[in-house]
Amino acid sequence: MRLATRTALNQRTQTPVMLSQLGFGGAPLGNLYRKIEEEAAQATLDAAWDAGVRYFDTAPQYGLGLSEMRFAKALDRFDGDSLVLSTKVGRVLEDCAPEDVTPEAFVDVPQKRIVFDFTYDGIMRSFGDSIERLGSDRIDMLFLHDLDAGTAGQAFEDNNMRQLFSEGGYRALSDLREGGRIAAIGAGVNTWQICERLLGEADFDGFLLAGRYTLLEQDPLETFLPLCERRDVGIILGGPYNSGILATGPVAGARYDYAPAPDDVLTRVRQLEEICRAHDTPLIAAALQFPLGHPSVKTVIPGASNPDEVRQNVRIFETPVPDGLWSDLKSGGLIRPDAPTPQEAPDAA
Repeated sequence: MRLATRTALNQRTQTPVMLSQLGFGGAPLGNLYRKIEEEAAQATLDAAWDAGVRYFDTAPQYGLGLSEMRFAKALDRFDGDSLVLSTKVGRVLEDCAPEDVTPEAFVDVPQKRIVFDFTYDGIMRSFGDSIERLGSDRIDMLFLHDLDAGTAGQAFEDNNMRQLFSEGGYRALSDLREGGRIAAIGAGVNTWQICERLLGEADFDGFLLAGRYTLLEQDPLETFLPLCERRDVGIILGGPYNSGILATGPVAGARYDYAPAPDDVLTRVRQLEEICRAHDTPLIAAALQFPLGHPSVKTVIPGASNPDEVRQNVRIFETPVPDGLWSDLKSGGLIRPDAPTPQEAPDAA
């Protein structure tokens, strides 16, 4: 496993989207939780490019357009023929009064509010706005952003699905793909169930799935990932650390699924960490590399907010993980026995 490896999102198109196995998640550059100065943001993108990362993901939500605008400056410096870029649709940004700004977890953001819109016009407007912020129409992949129930409830998901399939949202994605303006369509979500539901309705190329196939969670092996294999649908795995705990270990204040980790999760992570320690392997390295053992998982995209974090991600990604570690995790009942695992590179012994 090496950063230079490129893999196709799927093989169904004449010009498949080729992804570096380590990608770059653009949420931190939208000032996620804390402000990042412009110079530091550009240095972070440069560090990723210089390290060999060629897949970059962003979204209008990330800093209410700030992440996309920061990517725009980097696109002028990078080789467009080598770069793969994804952004998201469904969250339209509108000017608003200061009291109506919807920053969510982002700070020091433009004066905008988010309006969910998965209709034909909403998708087209979101796409057009992203092109304007990015200063480029070279967007390779478009993902429907957070149309699942989440904390908003099942009625929210059902309404989004109605807009998508009864009010032209999917037709907009298809028009953009068939017209050659984008190469692939999918969804960027936090649950695998909505991806399975979408595949039951229409044709999608891939999904950006956050945190649902990790050392702590392998439920997608039941039905979803086998379906992806049958349909030749690629998975981009975001959140490989389950919101942090697989990076920090079971320390005080460790977070799992965006909340303080419960006791049972802390106990399981201690067990994972113990086996990793026995193989002289950092838990974070096993966590980052594990998802790529599955043939449908094409890339992982940890975030980074400064150049040092980029370089750390690369080191973690290239840390040799012995095959015996995966065997011990399975025999210890810590990962599913049917979970495919990465094979140690021949030169890593």
